[in-house]
Amino acid sequence: MALDQSFVGRTYPPTDPYEVGREKIREFAEAIGDTNPAYTDTEAAKALGHSDVIAPPTFVFAITFKAAGLVVADPQLGLDYSRVVHGDQKFAYRRPVRAGDRLTVTSTIEAIRSMAGNEVIDIRGEVHDEAGEQVVTAITKLVARRAEEV
Repeated sequence: MALDQSFVGRTYPPTDPYEVGREKIREFAEAIGDTNPAYTDTEAAKALGHSDVIAPPTFVFAITFKAAGLVVADPQLGLDYSRVVHGDQKFAYRRPVRAGDRLTVTSTIEAIRSMAGNEVIDIRGEVHDEAGEQVVTAITKLVARRAEEV
């Protein structure tokens, strides 16, 4: 069943604030094997002009993907999540994510299209800090694979 094109442009409410912690940044950097000291050492980050440790660029995936879950779970959209695979991810930063940031994400459906029987949906996640400053835009592409014919 094709997804409803009228959902393109629909924006979902912002998420609750996510507080970025130094330890979460350190754990993430270790998990991806990135030894950049700006991710783990406050003094190293300050020497580079940051107020605190900064997060690796892909750190925000966890909060933007969780926010995209509001779209996926919308029963009116009718997306069958059991058939969904992650197709692509892009980030456009205005500034690095820093320890102490309290971030919210607002998700908007950017595009819905059919390709080879699959449904492709692009979700834009706008990440803002507590002051309302835009930090990063994340584009998540999800692919709902077509049902196999029996």
